[in-house]
Amino acid sequence: MYNESEIIETIKMIQEQNLDVRTITMGISLIDCMDTDIKKSCEKVYNKIYNYAKDLVNVGNAISKKYGIPIINKRVAVTPISILVGASGGNPIEYAKTLDKVANDIGIDFIGGYSALVQKGFAPGDKELIESIPEALAITTKLCSSVNVASTRAGINLDAVKLMGEKIKKAAELTKDNNCIGASKLVVFCNAVEDNPFMAGAFHGVGEADCVINVGVSGPGVVRAAVAKAPKDASIAEIAEIIKKTAFKVTRMGQLVGVEASKMLGRPFGIVDLSLAPTPAVGDSVAHILEEIGLEQCGCAGTTACLAMLNDAVKKGGVMASSRVGGLSGAFIPVSEDAGMIDAAQSGVLKIEKLEAMTAVCSVGLDMIVIPGDTTAEVISAIIADEAAIGMINSKTTAVRVIPAIGRKEGEQLNFGGLLGYAPIMSVSKVKPDVFINRGGQIPAPLNSLKN
Repeated sequence: MYNESEIIETIKMIQEQNLDVRTITMGISLIDCMDTDIKKSCEKVYNKIYNYAKDLVNVGNAISKKYGIPIINKRVAVTPISILVGASGGNPIEYAKTLDKVANDIGIDFIGGYSALVQKGFAPGDKELIESIPEALAITTKLCSSVNVASTRAGINLDAVKLMGEKIKKAAELTKDNNCIGASKLVVFCNAVEDNPFMAGAFHGVGEADCVINVGVSGPGVVRAAVAKAPKDASIAEIAEIIKKTAFKVTRMGQLVGVEASKMLGRPFGIVDLSLAPTPAVGDSVAHILEEIGLEQCGCAGTTACLAMLNDAVKKGGVMASSRVGGLSGAFIPVSEDAGMIDAAQSGVLKIEKLEAMTAVCSVGLDMIVIPGDTTAEVISAIIADEAAIGMINSKTTAVRVIPAIGRKEGEQLNFGGLLGYAPIMSVSKVKPDVFINRGGQIPAPLNSLKN
């Protein structure tokens, strides 16, 4: 039950501290849409998504109006399309066009699942889909793509890592007249999760039910405001308790929205993903939380330790509020989407090497980082390999979403607009890792993968 003070507190969080439900994401299985004829398969895909998700936007708007809770995005995630390509053959671009068309027809913001899971090798359809990703992202507006190239259980598929460096560069080149936007809709994972509601990495895992409703909640501003009220001499343990209690309250709101959406849509409720996903808006920054904890600026010494505490406290608070916490749940550190990260990068305090260290303790990885356009595909692949190694060894999800700014250099700026924000072009080492990347093969799984 909610009492009057809790309701007033929640209203204040929404009005003054940028609390929102970042997304309601409907996950839809397309396993029953497989066909040896790609045209028939695409027709089945369109019809199933349309029939299941046609009311998603209206339901989201109705819940938002009923409870006064901003619901920013309504999204759909589907079975990795490479699986369908393996059955149908043909040009995967046909699936990309179908997904984008249905996304536009039902009015959602994004659709994810133009994906492949290749951590242990390539199955039929995987390479074909990966080769098509740059073109698919260039000719669509709402399609998002992801590829899982590594896991703790399987090791790192270095052939896939090499391929993805090339595809990120190509995706940026094909959309260079639109701020290289194609690369911003492509994520490369280690240990990708099957129930992630956040784009661009969302897909509906093969172990999921036919259709589920997943909710992503975000409240960096709320957490920052709570920490700001603490005395400057409060111990770090007291700060952690404050964050836990705040995360608990935020997760309860996500649970409410998820249950309500499930009832109205007639589909099972999946999970609440409590990820502190920032926006460029003032007061909605993960970096500013770290600075409120006691850092002069995000990126200085101590940043990784503060982020580790924040991430852990968010998870602990969320788990107490709901038995359905899942997805990624923690703190995101996308540079272009976080006002504090942007400031720290522009001032030179936050560098890509420090961001890599931070990814060992946060929710995802190197996210929405703009790099010089002349960065080679091999260097991009090596960045992916480094992040995959962090995820593999630490049994956590890591990811890379970097945007080569074609035709631009370090120190310039790329502006995407909206939730994607803007970012300075950060320096990247030009020392060549080419021989390593071109070796190919599989980096073996670590010893801690043997858990049985």
